[in-house]
Amino acid sequence: MAIAACFLQNSEAQQLQTPAPSPTTTIKQEFALSNVEVNYSRPAMRGRKIFGDLVPYGKVWRTGANSATTISFGEAVTVGDKAIPAGKYGLLTIPDMGSWTIIISKQLDVTSPAAYKQDQDVARITVQSGNLPITIENFMIVFDNITPTSMQMNMVWENTGVSVPIKAAIDEKIMAQINDLMNKDNRPYFQSAMYYMENGKDLNKALGWFDKAIEQNPSAFWVQHQKANCLAKLGRKQDAIAAANKSIDLAKAAKNDDYVALNQKLIATLK
Repeated sequence: MAIAACFLQNSEAQQLQTPAPSPTTTIKQEFALSNVEVNYSRPAMRGRKIFGDLVPYGKVWRTGANSATTISFGEAVTVGDKAIPAGKYGLLTIPDMGSWTIIISKQLDVTSPAAYKQDQDVARITVQSGNLPITIENFMIVFDNITPTSMQMNMVWENTGVSVPIKAAIDEKIMAQINDLMNKDNRPYFQSAMYYMENGKDLNKALGWFDKAIEQNPSAFWVQHQKANCLAKLGRKQDAIAAANKSIDLAKAAKNDDYVALNQKLIATLK
């Protein structure tokens, strides 16, 4: 029993927890009608030369350290010029001087070049690399320039950065939703009007929906403001000013100074 107790004590003493040298992180970006999620680790430079040395040029890189890097798309997207179905994939790269190859793979467990199988590629995309004006100590993946239908996935480390364009074709889906919901009792007039106004569709139809939304909520100063924007886009300046002034009155009653200022700025552009 004494031997067993001693062994147990030694076993417990050997369980030392320390910080991970390349901590894992997950970034989840709401995009289009779903999300894009990347799970990766963030190795540090620690005074080392990275690209062309620690990370060799022309060879498959796990795009991080430790475990495999993965990317999940909640809906079908286009990465670069390649169509990618919704799903979870391995995210690998081949860095080189002046350009990188981005690999979307069916393999979710590639932690070394030897484990990579090219026949499992879903897509390969070539992007240009550039020099950064600053040094990035820890490898980083970040989403930027996000719009409803496009964004960039940027990878940066040391003094190198690459940008991978991602797009989603969602107009057909949204228009189908609008057409469906407008035949039901609880009609999304405001959201539908905003989508029409912001995506180059029928502004007169959008204006009619703004009016319907105002009927549903007469004190909604934000709806009045967007109606003013819609009228301005239609070239109806005086009507737009009147709508903006109405929004100002409602915003003052609601003690919302932000919308008072927004409407004043709009009016200033119309005079």
